[in-house]
Amino acid sequence: MSGVTRILGIDPGSRITGFGIIDSDGRRSVHVASGCIRTAAAALPVRLQAIFAGVQALVLQYQPGAVAVEQVFMHRNADSALKLGQARAAAICATFGSGAEVFEYAARAVKQAIVGAGQAEKSQVSHMVSVLLNHRDALEADAADALAVALCHAHTQPLNERLNSARRMIAGMRR
Repeated sequence: MSGVTRILGIDPGSRITGFGIIDSDGRRSVHVASGCIRTAAAALPVRLQAIFAGVQALVLQYQPGAVAVEQVFMHRNADSALKLGQARAAAICATFGSGAEVFEYAARAVKQAIVGAGQAEKSQVSHMVSVLLNHRDALEADAADALAVALCHAHTQPLNERLNSARRMIAGMRR
């Protein structure tokens, strides 16, 4: 694959943070690695440190060119939303210094890009991730979600680049 970008997808969680790494040229994507960073039942700062260290180790090992992170959606429980936001921040901060650009995607946009329906079930997302990556082994739910975020970026980024190019061209014509 020429013009290949390595993408690290992250599905943040304060207890389990899923990760998925793919190589993609925008048309074809290949599974590189996936799994979960599990934190011990400890105080939140200790769990955040584990997430930070785990993502930092992934960045050092796999050298992604882009990082795609699922956005926090509104929880009914404000405390849970805050913890999730902090876990997400720890994961994002761990990528700083790598040179990889960070992109954020809403869960609904990820489901739309992977399944074609923003209200898709987790099982549908996991199935489509396996199909799109020709991955025969069972994937943990959080790892499948992280791979879905990476695939969403791989599918939408080429279109976004073309749209931005067209906007720049139109803006140049107006001058």
